[in-house]
Amino acid sequence: MARERSFSGIPSRRHVLTLGFAASAAAMIRAALGQADKSLVTRPIPHSGEQLPVIGLGTAVAFPSANEAQRQVLAKVIDALIEGGGKLIDTASTYGHAETVIGGILDASKARGRTFLATKIEVRSAKAGADEFQHSLQQLRTDKVDLLQLHNVSRAGQSLSQLRDWKSAGRCRYIGITSTFPQDYGAMEAIIKREKPDFVQVDYSMDNRGAEKRILPAAADAGSAVLTALPLGHTSLFRAVRGKTVPEWAKDFDATTWAQFFLKFLLGNPNVTAVIPGTGNPEHMIDNLGAGRGRMPDAQQREKMAAVLNA
Repeated sequence: MARERSFSGIPSRRHVLTLGFAASAAAMIRAALGQADKSLVTRPIPHSGEQLPVIGLGTAVAFPSANEAQRQVLAKVIDALIEGGGKLIDTASTYGHAETVIGGILDASKARGRTFLATKIEVRSAKAGADEFQHSLQQLRTDKVDLLQLHNVSRAGQSLSQLRDWKSAGRCRYIGITSTFPQDYGAMEAIIKREKPDFVQVDYSMDNRGAEKRILPAAADAGSAVLTALPLGHTSLFRAVRGKTVPEWAKDFDATTWAQFFLKFLLGNPNVTAVIPGTGNPEHMIDNLGAGRGRMPDAQQREKMAAVLNA
């Protein structure tokens, strides 16, 4: 997730820091990408038909313990997401101070209405779940979230009844489940089949494709939207291609950087609704957004992409 990379046409990390991020994120996008005429691809949330941009923002690493200077940079990350056509911000009650940081940024910029805000709670008991959710809403400075997820499910019998009650009361618009632990996939699959949640969030990347066997098919059968956590791996993908250039044929599906190559591989799977790479760098956010524009690889191209990584 944390990564260092540069690419032609985008301001260098040093240059961006020197500018103090004085230039607006929108101007950075127009100047760096020259893609003002290319809208971000959207995909429907199956249970409602609402369109969701395919590139979102994960906040598990960069947002939990930010000081004031870091928060100013993180505000530019969120600006870049929104001005670039994205809206999905994914966080959790367990991500340190991430909810507080996000809530403060969205409140200061008056941008809450332009975002699709998702958070996660653990719901160990009805009262604890209610207290945890209320605390999340207070930290996020909102009276409702777009998506509320039961975090890291591990038991097949876990219920979404409390989340459904909150949905009926208008405190969230969608409900879902998450896990990034393969040992929990059995429980996750059972819950998906029984509860048919609006969303399923699971770890999925080019070098971690276990979710393709059970979770993605179960979600498709249940009509659940799929968010992919850790879509760039644990920096392992960038290590694997260090010193290598993006294949020329990647231009056939409009990938010009390795991050776009990795993210477009996931988006080439029709069962994936959106990817949520984490970053605390506006430059990387802009790069990630590029993966959501233009063409996506087909099945044959995805096989060729996988062969590059395997080699």
